[in-house]
Amino acid sequence: MFLEQPIDKLPSTSQTTIKRFKKIGIKTFFDLLNYFPFRYENYSLISSIEKAQPGEKLTLKGKIIDKKEERTKKGLRLQKFLLYDGTGKIEIVFYNQPYLLKVIPFEKEVSFAGEVNEFGKKIIMTPFEWEVETNIHTGRLVPIYPEKKGLSSRVIREKIFWLLSQLKENEILEIFPKEIVSYNNLLSEYLAYQNIHFPKNRELAEKSKKRLAFDELFVIQLSAFLVKKEWEKEKVGHRFLVSGKHLTRFLDFIKNLPFQLTGAQKRVIKEILNDLGKEKPMNRFLQGDVGSGKTVVAACACYLAYLNGFQSLFMAPTEILAKQHFQTLSSLFKNYPIKIGLQTRTEKINKKRKDNEVIFDFDIIVGTHALLNEKLKFSRVGLVIIDEQHRFGVRQRALLKEKGLNPHLLTMTATPIPRTVALVLYGELDISYLDEMPKGRLPVKTYLVPQEKREKAYQWIKEKIKNENASVFIVCPLIEESEVETMKSVKAAKKEFENLKKIFSEFKLGLLHGKLKNEEKNKVLLDFRNDKIKILVTTPVVEVGIDIPQATIMVIEAAERFGLAQLHQLRGRVGRSNKQSYCFLFTTSNAPEVIERLTFFSKTNLGIKLAEYDLQTRGPGEIYGEKQHGFINLKVASFTDYELISKTKNAVNYFVAHYQLSQFPLLSQKIKEYQIKQITRD
Repeated sequence: MFLEQPIDKLPSTSQTTIKRFKKIGIKTFFDLLNYFPFRYENYSLISSIEKAQPGEKLTLKGKIIDKKEERTKKGLRLQKFLLYDGTGKIEIVFYNQPYLLKVIPFEKEVSFAGEVNEFGKKIIMTPFEWEVETNIHTGRLVPIYPEKKGLSSRVIREKIFWLLSQLKENEILEIFPKEIVSYNNLLSEYLAYQNIHFPKNRELAEKSKKRLAFDELFVIQLSAFLVKKEWEKEKVGHRFLVSGKHLTRFLDFIKNLPFQLTGAQKRVIKEILNDLGKEKPMNRFLQGDVGSGKTVVAACACYLAYLNGFQSLFMAPTEILAKQHFQTLSSLFKNYPIKIGLQTRTEKINKKRKDNEVIFDFDIIVGTHALLNEKLKFSRVGLVIIDEQHRFGVRQRALLKEKGLNPHLLTMTATPIPRTVALVLYGELDISYLDEMPKGRLPVKTYLVPQEKREKAYQWIKEKIKNENASVFIVCPLIEESEVETMKSVKAAKKEFENLKKIFSEFKLGLLHGKLKNEEKNKVLLDFRNDKIKILVTTPVVEVGIDIPQATIMVIEAAERFGLAQLHQLRGRVGRSNKQSYCFLFTTSNAPEVIERLTFFSKTNLGIKLAEYDLQTRGPGEIYGEKQHGFINLKVASFTDYELISKTKNAVNYFVAHYQLSQFPLLSQKIKEYQIKQITRD
């Protein structure tokens, strides 16, 4: 009950601080307890002043015997405190913090943590932390928290220290059976929470992190297991026949495709056919690079649905992508009597009305996810295909069931997701990979362009436009840490657009960003597709599904700001025809790690390899953006901790073999909370 109290009940806390906590999702004491540090500063070395040496990071304790403020010749204000501890004196120097002269007292013991430096012939300390008669910010391993929305690490630390001081051991209960805790050599839940925030030593900090990471991964994997078990109990609305004349006609369709399928496509189609022949609904997640042939695989599944007399819904996240899928499917089925309809906000298909319900008389209906939300009636849907919605699941399945449907589901993505991440995040789904590109497809040649060669690159691009009628994308980065396009980013893109108009004065340029109205956006894209615009300046949050076959050059400004998977998706906008395509990465950074990453990207064309590299070197937040829709940002665990992932998977298998979830109410609650988050994330 104590941990369920609202954050408003924190003592000695201003309403401003309370509001800031709420803004970052901390609404209860339990939420605050689960706001974890991302590193620690080691101020545990407590030294006497006489033994302090220059270059040491330590804590000094004593009483202030003098304090004053001085100004440098450049006007900088220095606050100087003379600290005495019985063994010696040392000057403590702060910069531009005059209020400290009032709040740091004479008569009480004061602790300062920081680095000791030489200044002329004497030593001084430049403190990072200080406190009076407490042991929160100095003299220990000090937790450093993510600072957001005006909340300093110091304030967060003080509030969590108070919270832990009030917390009784019986208020943090175990969520697992005792044998799972002991077999995996885990700290108790109570000790883990105490020591992840204020560890007595590094070893306890690591053990605490391991315990809470174990909890996190266990909940995700158990949740996936339970969802999969529930889905396996379901009976498919329409079972497909994958034999006899249906199979013969299906194989003829494959044979008559205008290209040869890759080995990977054949393997995945076989996996899908196997699913479609079962009584339980297919729940398959298909991952493959742009151009690897996912839509063709989906079309094969649609054709089998058609042969069995059932409809297919083909849903995409944007109108642009829906239109592209419609065009691709129309082309693939042009010699077949299959009726394909496109239903978006701007494109409406013919439909029948019966008893105030809209009925679609099509074999394949392509549209956005609004197909599920509108009051539409589907009488014989046997297959639903979802493109680029990574967490499609509970909520959408519920919407389908409301319509009386229990179809086969195929979810697809071109976002490169490392296999370990996919196995953890999508454990409820069967996963297929298209890890092979069609023969004859030319890989995009990628170059990292240093600042001094930018003009030469521009000149080269001009020649390509003149001589080969090339079309060019120029991507301006978001200038804030957000996946949401802000007006600040739009202004930066507009400014760059004006600059590029001068550089490419002989060509027609267009500007595309997320704040444009749909009609404006569609007009710009149509002009670009019809060659009225030769250079499209755009921000990265605009529809990634844009398909302009004649576009052969991609320029990415400030490439260091993107994760490699994001760069790969941008690069996928070119190389969509039989012409050689190029990608130029512009950066002003000379940092070795930046050059190494971008050089690796330049030499690697497989998305899965890029995602694995970024996961190892930068973490999942950097791969997809901190708030990438559809992905889980782990609080403590890491997707690179393969050993712990394996241990938690084994623990889940043990748990489901020996226990019922109902026996563990706290674990059951965590599972429910996690699943609710996934529903709202969909």
